[in-house]
Amino acid sequence: MAVSSKAHTTWSGDLPSGSGHTSLASSGVADFDINWNSRSAGGGSAVTPEELLAAAHSSCFAMALSHALGENGTPPTDLAVDAEVVFVPGEGVKSSALTLVATVPGLSAEEFAKFADDAKDGCPVSQALAGIDISLESVTFN
Repeated sequence: MAVSSKAHTTWSGDLPSGSGHTSLASSGVADFDINWNSRSAGGGSAVTPEELLAAAHSSCFAMALSHALGENGTPPTDLAVDAEVVFVPGEGVKSSALTLVATVPGLSAEEFAKFADDAKDGCPVSQALAGIDISLESVTFN
């Protein structure tokens, strides 16, 4: 069964001085202000497409890893995943770096690293981002 997810965005004005609003339309759980200054210079109070992409990537990776570990009979006690997506104005999205801290009983560090690497490559968001550099850094395994 295919699942469709929707978002809705409105924008007013030109790119440098304009602003907009994005809503998670499928769930209705969040609404975000957007603007070019936050996206191109960073540090603003508005959400950026890359921040939303980082949220999608970290959650997808966590789900993929949890699924693989569960199928192995070694479900995680805890997974904490950060994703940092780099955007260069005029060039686009360049990379997504995943950072992982995990507690998984019953596995060696080497076995766990294999599951984490496979989840990095196999999660659907990683596959959608195949044109950029995707890394898995600072893996901490307890």
